[in-house]
Amino acid sequence: MLTLAILGFLHDEPLHGYELKSRITGLTGHIRPVSDGALYPAIARLEKAGLLARRSEPGSGAVPRQVLELTAGGRAELERRLADPAEAEISDQIRFFTVAAFLDRLADPARQAAVLRRRLAFLETPSSFFYDADGRPVTAEQERNPFRRGMLLVARASGAAERAWLSETIEELEGGPAS
Repeated sequence: MLTLAILGFLHDEPLHGYELKSRITGLTGHIRPVSDGALYPAIARLEKAGLLARRSEPGSGAVPRQVLELTAGGRAELERRLADPAEAEISDQIRFFTVAAFLDRLADPARQAAVLRRRLAFLETPSSFFYDADGRPVTAEQERNPFRRGMLLVARASGAAERAWLSETIEELEGGPAS
């Protein structure tokens, strides 16, 4: 997720590390904050792999600031990751939202729709936070614990909204009814 966010934000424009961290934090920070101990080693790995480059630019003081920019290889890697997200990037909501935040960088609407179809298929698979003794999902109507019932009701509403958005967007991308 961090690599995808780095590549995605640098696709938009060159940034220095602090700006990049601020944007990533804005995307996922309240749920999964990014630390310097995770960000800067990830940047170093991407730079070593030739996916981004660093250049010096005059700073506000005497020290030049280091600006990061995506290379052609970085653009290709971003496109590869967006076209074929890992299963965890489909099944985990925050990771999927990171994919969705940059999915417009994938130029082909059919490929965008294919990613959304994977997420929709995942959401249409029955699941629950809680299961009964026989391994069947517990519904909000069956749950007696009011806090668990609340979790199930919120998840149901959120899932319905996301499925509606996915179906609508797939239809727009494909120019016909979503199935």
